[in-house]
Amino acid sequence: MNSLQQTLKPFKWNPNPNPTRILTPKTQINPIKLQSSSSSPSPSPSPSSAGRIKRTVLTKEGRTKLNISPDRDFYAYPRFVTHVDNNFIDTLTSVYRDRLSPDCEILDLMSSWVSHLPKEVKYKRVVGHGLNAQELAKNPRLDYFVVKDLNQDHKFEFENASFDAVLCTVSVQYLQEPEKVFAEVFRLLRPGGVFIVSFSNRMFYEKAIGAWREGTGYGRVQLVVQYFQCVDGFTEPEVVRKLADGAMGDGSVFEWIKGVLGLLSGSDPFYAVIAYKNFKPIYD
Repeated sequence: MNSLQQTLKPFKWNPNPNPTRILTPKTQINPIKLQSSSSSPSPSPSPSSAGRIKRTVLTKEGRTKLNISPDRDFYAYPRFVTHVDNNFIDTLTSVYRDRLSPDCEILDLMSSWVSHLPKEVKYKRVVGHGLNAQELAKNPRLDYFVVKDLNQDHKFEFENASFDAVLCTVSVQYLQEPEKVFAEVFRLLRPGGVFIVSFSNRMFYEKAIGAWREGTGYGRVQLVVQYFQCVDGFTEPEVVRKLADGAMGDGSVFEWIKGVLGLLSGSDPFYAVIAYKNFKPIYD
């Protein structure tokens, strides 16, 4: 947990005052206007519309944080550190290499100064999102980025079906309205697009929601699975686990015991929950 608390020496900096303005490291780009929608909900959304939220997952208590100050204040200063160990990063990069094609357009949700994408792969477009403009500007994989607090505003100013893939790395634990965010991701994805949510056992404890703080590794996996399942249109979520001994998890009781031992030894367990919009593509 100590590595999570590392920061650079603070310095004076004014964060982007407009939470929905799209930026590049050198210039500003005007945001794409969001298509207008009817005020009355549609009972059966089309593949390009926002996913219908079938049910809520979290209770009011489950959404609460110990530190209730604005998240933008908490992330006002950059943290140029990695929040997981090298084994986790290597596993995540392998998942990306396997699931993402070079011609895809990617939204890196709740990103930072690194995206962990395979270095040898050049993607068509990578758009970043986060709360600290300095971290995002340092990320070499981003073509441009947007600064926004998803706990204040979950809507993006991108048109429907703008991306082939959305990524969320070690950050899902901070979402207080995950149902709405996952529905917005559904809107942004093209049919057959993939949403990859990865996490470990680390967190900023005071900024993680109650349901996450009080959960176990197994419980957190099931929580993210429910986030997918509460939105109409996602495929059945797939779970990828890699625990401390390096073996891919099979969901057994013994697996979780080994996982606990891994946590005690200081190793970072790897969890990813993956689902697709409408259908999972099949490639030859």
